[in-house]
Amino acid sequence: MLNRKLPLSFTLLTFAAMLCAPASRARAADAPPASNAPPASNAPIAKPAPAETTADTDNLQAAESDPLEPFNSAMFTFNLKLDDWVLHPVASGYAKVLPTGAREAVGRALDNVRVIPRFVNNAVQLRIPQAGGEVARFGINTTVGILGFFDPADKLLGLKEHPDDFGLTIRYYHVPTGPYLMLPFFGPSTIGDTVGRVADGFMDPIPYFVPWYVSLSVDSGTRVIDAVNYRSLHLDQFEQADRYAVDLYGAVQDFYLQDRNNQVKNLRTGDD
Repeated sequence: MLNRKLPLSFTLLTFAAMLCAPASRARAADAPPASNAPPASNAPIAKPAPAETTADTDNLQAAESDPLEPFNSAMFTFNLKLDDWVLHPVASGYAKVLPTGAREAVGRALDNVRVIPRFVNNAVQLRIPQAGGEVARFGINTTVGILGFFDPADKLLGLKEHPDDFGLTIRYYHVPTGPYLMLPFFGPSTIGDTVGRVADGFMDPIPYFVPWYVSLSVDSGTRVIDAVNYRSLHLDQFEQADRYAVDLYGAVQDFYLQDRNNQVKNLRTGDD
C-alpha cells in the first residue's frame, strides 16, 4: 500500500503512530524490573516447561538465537526515536484534551470493530463457543453499548472478549513461527506473526467494497487514533521499564516471546 500516490509527509506521520509503541512498549512496560519484583501474573517470564510441544520450544529457540539481530536492533532504535519525537508528544497533548474515561471508551469502540479476526481465528481453532461469543458481544456492544463505546456484554451479561489473531492460530497448530523480527513502525514480531498480521489484514471487509484510497484513509486514520489513544493511557509505563531494564532490547524480545507462548497456552487450556 505504500506505493500509493500519497505525500511522503502523510505516510511518515501515519506510520509513525501505527502501533509501534503499543506493540513493543506496552509489553516492555509490563515486564518486571530486573531487581526483585515478581513477574506479572498474567504473563510470567519463564523458561519453556518440559511439557511444551516441540514447535513451541522451536519458536523460542529460533528466536533466542536472533539471527536478524543487526536489523532488529536498528529497527528497535528507530521505533524508540519515532515514539520520542512523534507519538509520545502527540499522545501527551491528546491526554490533556480528553479525560481518561473518554479515552478508555474510544479504546473500547476501536476494539469492538476488530471482531472479524477474533471470530475467524477462534473458529479456525474450533473454539466455537468463543467465536459465537465474539459475534454476540459485537451485536450487543454495537447497539446497546452505542457503537462499542460501552461494554454491556461484559458488564451486564458476563460475555468476555476472547482476543485472537492468525499468529496465535499458527502457534495453536504447532507451526514454528521462525526467528524474532522487530518491524519498523509495528514493533516486535516473528516471521510467523508478521504473516499472521497480513492474514488478519485481509479479513478487513472495507477494502472489498470501497476504492483503495478510501480504505487506506480509514485504516490509517483508525490506526493513528488507536496508537495515540493507547499511548495516552500509558504515558509513563515505558519510562518505568526503561529505568529498570539493563538490556531494554533483550527485555522487550524476551517478554514478547514469552507472552505469545503464554497466550497460545491459554487458548489451548481455555483460560483466555
